[in-house]
Amino acid sequence: MQGDNNFDLGLLNAMNNRLLKDEGIYRLLIDKSGEAFAYYSFADRRTECLGDWEHFFGFSANEYISISQIMDLVDSSYTAELYECLMLERRGKEKETIEFRLEGKDLWIELETTVIYDGNKNPLTRMYCFRDVTKYRVLNDELSYMAYYDSLTGLLNRNYFVKCLEEMIDKAKSNDCIVSVLFLDIDDFRRINDSMGLIVGDEVMQKLGMVLRDYVSDNVRVSHFNGDIFCIAIYDPVGVRSVDNVIKTLKKKLETPFNLSNGAETTITLSIGIAEFPESSKEAMELINLAEIVMFKAKHRGKNNVQYFDAPIIQEFIYNIELEHKMEKALKAGNFFMCYQPQYDADGVHLRGIEALVRWRDEDGRIISPGSFIPVAEKNGTILQLGEFVIEQSLADYSRLIDKYGQKDVILSINISAIQFKSKNFVNFLMNTIKKYNVPPTQIELEITESVFIDDMEDIVAKMNVLREIGIRFSMDDFGTGFSSLSYLRSLPIDTLKIDKSFVDTVVTDGPTRTIAEAIIDLSKKLGFDTIAEGVEEEVQYSLLKNIGCENIQGFYFGKPMEMEDIDKLYKEY
Repeated sequence: MQGDNNFDLGLLNAMNNRLLKDEGIYRLLIDKSGEAFAYYSFADRRTECLGDWEHFFGFSANEYISISQIMDLVDSSYTAELYECLMLERRGKEKETIEFRLEGKDLWIELETTVIYDGNKNPLTRMYCFRDVTKYRVLNDELSYMAYYDSLTGLLNRNYFVKCLEEMIDKAKSNDCIVSVLFLDIDDFRRINDSMGLIVGDEVMQKLGMVLRDYVSDNVRVSHFNGDIFCIAIYDPVGVRSVDNVIKTLKKKLETPFNLSNGAETTITLSIGIAEFPESSKEAMELINLAEIVMFKAKHRGKNNVQYFDAPIIQEFIYNIELEHKMEKALKAGNFFMCYQPQYDADGVHLRGIEALVRWRDEDGRIISPGSFIPVAEKNGTILQLGEFVIEQSLADYSRLIDKYGQKDVILSINISAIQFKSKNFVNFLMNTIKKYNVPPTQIELEITESVFIDDMEDIVAKMNVLREIGIRFSMDDFGTGFSSLSYLRSLPIDTLKIDKSFVDTVVTDGPTRTIAEAIIDLSKKLGFDTIAEGVEEEVQYSLLKNIGCENIQGFYFGKPMEMEDIDKLYKEY
């Protein structure tokens, strides 16, 4: 009997040791988990705490812990919600999880409360589990920031801006309000990148972003769309947030140069397009697109300009888009052809030259004006392909005239766009084509406009000098309509000045215009340039220009642009 008692006692000791060992393992696991637990029994009102309470609340699990102790440490904005979760049985719920932050700390805590009930829905036990979720919260905040904000400027990104604009429009529909969208583009931003580098370019956008951030409010949203493009959406644009006031104050702020980290200073201007709900459109994306379209119109007007949406601009844009598609097909189908307009000396006897003019006959047989398709070609880049066609075809036509009738003292004048002249392959292509058709370079004159010198005058002049060395002449087209400067004119390797048609049109009726024309002709003679007046259509214009010393005349009065068949006859008879 005694042996049985000893056995029972040994078994009890073994079981107790096993339980103590298991409890030690469980406590160790709980301590290493980094979590804190509290178990409360409703029957005997006993609380038992385990885990790293000190990490969360600054006191150990061995101390008496009350709900009020925890509540005193919590950020006041979370106390009401936290108390509801701590006293979960009051709402008869079994499980709930919330996140909260302690006062004055960057510690985010997740509380999971679990309550077990008996069959009559009376609470038996309640367990709290506190977890440190700070790193997950930070990661989530970073992901949220990436989802909504632009990393370079801190402004809204494009996707979130569109969402905010849609919400503004929905609100405006209910309240019968206006929403304005401003599409902003930094003028000549490429020049900043090219001259100062991409890093400085990013810094300029950051500086502009800081300026634009001052406008952000509950009714104003600002976005860095992409590249050097920014967007502003204004709900109910009145008072200080009116479009006029925003633009006025923004331009004033941008008068102050940006101080850059490399020690340099730079100022920027903006081209701005504006479209409004509901007048322009009732859809967010369409509003943005319309504002972008009219922004290009503002830039075309000379940059640092503002353009509001109106229907004719959009019609023009749609027409140009259609023209772009037609041009691509026309270039492949060979629907472009050459005409040539004669240039005579002032006596109208000597054929000075012929100017090559490209024309486009569409699929319906209609002739599309160069004034319509040349600007489109320059914008979409097809001017390079079109320009090569003009050089190739005009030199081929001129070569056939020489082969047929011999070389005569007649100049072939070819218009070259600024984009074409600046292309890397231009000089080689031109020289190879001249060689291909065996045309004397001394009989070729390239017509360029003043815009070709705007970006890199030194490089352009160097190219001109290379071509002049083989005998090619240069003519300044549309002189007097651009940024004409007498100081640079004397240093350019040009041979001829062309007086623009805008002067010729009013030279008879307008005294100041006549004075300017006389001054251009007098200046040209003193600098050793030839002069050609283009667009001469009436005898009275011709007589006046001849009397004030213009040396050459071009225009309908002496001859319209002709196709090769008529030029063949003209060249033959000369």
